[in-house]
Amino acid sequence: MKKTKIVGDGEIEKKWYVVDASGKTLGRMASGIASVLRGKNKPIFTPHMDTGDFVIVVNAQEVYVSGNKRIDKKYWRHSGYMGGLTQTSFEEMMKKDPTFAVKNAVKGMLPHNKLGRRLLKKLKVYSGPEHSHEAQQPEILEL
Repeated sequence: MKKTKIVGDGEIEKKWYVVDASGKTLGRMASGIASVLRGKNKPIFTPHMDTGDFVIVVNAQEVYVSGNKRIDKKYWRHSGYMGGLTQTSFEEMMKKDPTFAVKNAVKGMLPHNKLGRRLLKKLKVYSGPEHSHEAQQPEILEL
């Protein structure tokens, strides 16, 4: 009987990928990014370990949302005090911080625990076409 091999931290090869968000649908792009961050595209995927790769998202300000979501989609925050609920529409949030929508969408698709918080640190989002990770020689990832 063969045993399933569990890989150690030193055996996992991490790659860097670049995703161009211009014209891509937010949710579909975020689910693909979450899958790569988690490592589900590798044969060595282990649910309780970080086997994923790094992802750089460029042109986050040009992401696409269908229908009336640009106006109707709301992001909610609460200060913890009575009447402390703050709503911000997608359009206002894109003017304020274009990277927030992509980060938030990917965050919702990762595990909601210590592993998910660690995986989210491997996501780098930039509003424009430039990024500062040329030294890592990232590959282009088509989603």
